[in-house]
Amino acid sequence: MANLILILGDQLSTDISALKGADPTNDLIVMAEVGDEASYTNHHKKKLVLLFSAMRHFADHLEREGWKVHYHEYHPDSSFKSLESVVAKQVHSFAPDRVITTECGEWRLHEQISNWPSRLGLPVDIRPDTRFIASKQEFADWASGRKQLRMEYFYREMRRKTGLLMTPEGAPEGGHWNFDADNRKKWSGKPGAPPPFRIEPDKTTQEVITLVDRHFSEHFGTTEDFHFAVTSQDARAALDHFIDFALPCFGDYQDAISDSEDWLFHSILSPYINCGLLDPLEVCEAAAQAWHSGQAPINAVEGFIRQIIGWREFVRGIYWLHMPDYAKENRLGNNRPLPWFYWTGDTRMRCMQKAIDATRRNAYAHHIQRLMVTGNFALLAGVRPEEICDWYLAVYADAYDWVELPNVLGMVMHADGGYLGSKPYAASGKYIQRMSDHCGNCHYKVKKATEEDACPFNALYWHFIDRHRDQFSGNPRMGMMYRNWDRQDPGRKEKIIARAETLLENIEQI
Repeated sequence: MANLILILGDQLSTDISALKGADPTNDLIVMAEVGDEASYTNHHKKKLVLLFSAMRHFADHLEREGWKVHYHEYHPDSSFKSLESVVAKQVHSFAPDRVITTECGEWRLHEQISNWPSRLGLPVDIRPDTRFIASKQEFADWASGRKQLRMEYFYREMRRKTGLLMTPEGAPEGGHWNFDADNRKKWSGKPGAPPPFRIEPDKTTQEVITLVDRHFSEHFGTTEDFHFAVTSQDARAALDHFIDFALPCFGDYQDAISDSEDWLFHSILSPYINCGLLDPLEVCEAAAQAWHSGQAPINAVEGFIRQIIGWREFVRGIYWLHMPDYAKENRLGNNRPLPWFYWTGDTRMRCMQKAIDATRRNAYAHHIQRLMVTGNFALLAGVRPEEICDWYLAVYADAYDWVELPNVLGMVMHADGGYLGSKPYAASGKYIQRMSDHCGNCHYKVKKATEEDACPFNALYWHFIDRHRDQFSGNPRMGMMYRNWDRQDPGRKEKIIARAETLLENIEQI
């Protein structure tokens, strides 16, 4: 029996389920760079370089291991625009008995592949993605009967399942499940942040950079200073670099934002985990070993592991449990277009300008920049959820629909009515001042609320609180905010609302 095995651009692992039991002498592996997948959103140029180059390196590795590989390189004039068209051509030429693939990470593509048996005229075996710790069914079983899902409780189940940071008696190491309260220090410049891990582009990557610059010139971002790893070997070196140089301080400063540092102590491993160059459990085990050996403190290691086996697994479970209807959620009724400065960075708000500029240059910003700066502004301004979701999907190298959509629609925009998060992550400029050094370099004044040079986050925050009273006044976690608002002088409240409405009416000039 000969099989056609399709490997997608985020499945770059020899341990992928599609290759289980495969026969290198008879089976054909198909990989493809196609216009439909490269251009259905405004993918960052560095994201395209990362994936195209990593795919080409992975195909070369498979061929060296003795596999037969058909690799379709992108060309704008190619008649093969979709994955289906490439696969259909190879089905006609190779005449396999069936197509095998691992389940993809996007509902849009999943629906297409699910229709291939009738369209291609042969069986299509869609196998579970075993790189995740919890299967779709396992998450569905855990979620069944719960009115609200809380990551913390799911995370504890994943800790028990993996044994990560667990004592032989079944208790969490360090006596607590979660050390998040120890992870909120503001970075003052000391200790010095380590330099980011760098891989200089080889010939293959340089060829891809030239291709992307030529054919995707209108896409967001830049290919300049591309230094991502594009092989599993180099991605493991990036993991070692993080463990050795950044993990010890990661916990303390994981929520900090710097006006002068893009990376601080973050791992920058999510692009590699999400495309298959690194195994998530391998990454977590390396971090856990750093704690056991005394190389890194428990708050750093637990916080890092929680991001992977907690949030990453949790949002994937929510995505597949509720798609496709989840993508349409807009419980707050937001309808404002995404401000154009999200694409240009042309704003006088220092925190927004710096976060967008880092995103443009790096295809990366860390989770607090995404949640509490660009995300917080979109929430307070009432941006249409599908537009801000599309922005996050486009601009980050680690963004795939399964991980981006629940994080942005649910956690950032609270558009699912609190299903994913118990309260909206709304904040005034005080939060940004507390966690960053942006405010001292900003055109606006963080201690003002009503004046023309007042920080926009301040008035917009209270405007958000005021206009959504019906949704949130009964939320136990927001009662204090409404009491604070109600205690303010009526005249001052009017000025705050007026300032916010002026900002919203002139949002592109902020």
